[in-house]
Amino acid sequence: MLFGRCDCAPGSATLSRRGVLCAGGAGFVSALVATLVGQARTARAQALAGPVPEVDRLAVRIVTDNIVVQFVPGQSLPGLRVERAAGNQSPDRPPRTALAGEWGLAMHAESQRGSEVRHVLVDFGYTPETLLNNLDILKIDPARFDALVLSHGHYDHFGGLTGFLAANKGRLKRRLPFFVGGEDAFCVRTSSIGGQFGALDRQAITDADLALMLTDGPAVVADHAFTTGRIVQRTFEKPLQPTREKVGVTNGFGCFPERVSPAKATGDYVPDDFDHEIATNYVVRDKGLVVLTSCSHRGVLNAVRQAQEASGVSRVHAVIGGFHLVPPLSDVYFRDVVTAFKELDPDFLLPGHCSGDAFYDILRRELPSKVVRSAVGTRFVFGA
Repeated sequence: MLFGRCDCAPGSATLSRRGVLCAGGAGFVSALVATLVGQARTARAQALAGPVPEVDRLAVRIVTDNIVVQFVPGQSLPGLRVERAAGNQSPDRPPRTALAGEWGLAMHAESQRGSEVRHVLVDFGYTPETLLNNLDILKIDPARFDALVLSHGHYDHFGGLTGFLAANKGRLKRRLPFFVGGEDAFCVRTSSIGGQFGALDRQAITDADLALMLTDGPAVVADHAFTTGRIVQRTFEKPLQPTREKVGVTNGFGCFPERVSPAKATGDYVPDDFDHEIATNYVVRDKGLVVLTSCSHRGVLNAVRQAQEASGVSRVHAVIGGFHLVPPLSDVYFRDVVTAFKELDPDFLLPGHCSGDAFYDILRRELPSKVVRSAVGTRFVFGA
């Protein structure tokens, strides 16, 4: 199995000027930095053979999500501990800040293998105000992050990024790896109602001294996790396409035409196929795969199947994140997905963000022992 496949073109003047780094990750930050070439900060992808890494323990904290719950007790299930954050409370004064919810998603994954601990932030929510507020209340220190992952180029997943980078200037690890699924993540996007919904700031990433890694194939993240790479649409799923994308660079924003499918380079907006979207995954020892789907624009089942194929691990312990199952998709479609989940037989399903109430109600009714509702501040601990 080869990890870290990408198609960086060494010597590309355009990419070099913008300091774009293309690599799959591995050997952790020190090995990555050792491959940097000159001022271009371009690295050749490293092909890795062998099994994917396993971790002894994994804790996933929901930093940003649509809903906040208070005064809900935690619970312990076989193989899973659910910890609910109580917010910012003090017995002798009123709260001056509180956990905030918004339309968006950000997740902090803390993994442990032996005495080795890694911290990864997956996505950045819709606004930096919410992301920074919640990180502070939850006492998550960005200086400890070993990698950043962006699932796809939608504002509700990267809107908090530039403010996060500005607020943590000089505090993040040098050449901190920043994973995206491909150049397509940088394309400008517009929503179905006409508003702009994607313009990832490449210059802010460069200025923050991050190591930008474009990974259309599976890539190891911080020694403990791996991305799916391109998610093949192999199931019956036909996810909604809520945005359109435009290839090209204007005023420093956008995607380079030479690095995107020629069929998309029409000079105008085209349907967004989310070909760059990736999921982030862990293999918990003796438990199986934990798949952080983020938004599932390529289909939640497809994301899980891709994680299985990339890892060679068939057993699914948990699926966390947005399942992107909302109207106008029908209840019949939702039930087909639930039926497929029954066949897949994961231990836990932890939907949040864009999963939709109608789908959640059906899922909860059909698989009550497997479903736990996500919310801001919730911490899911696996392998405890």
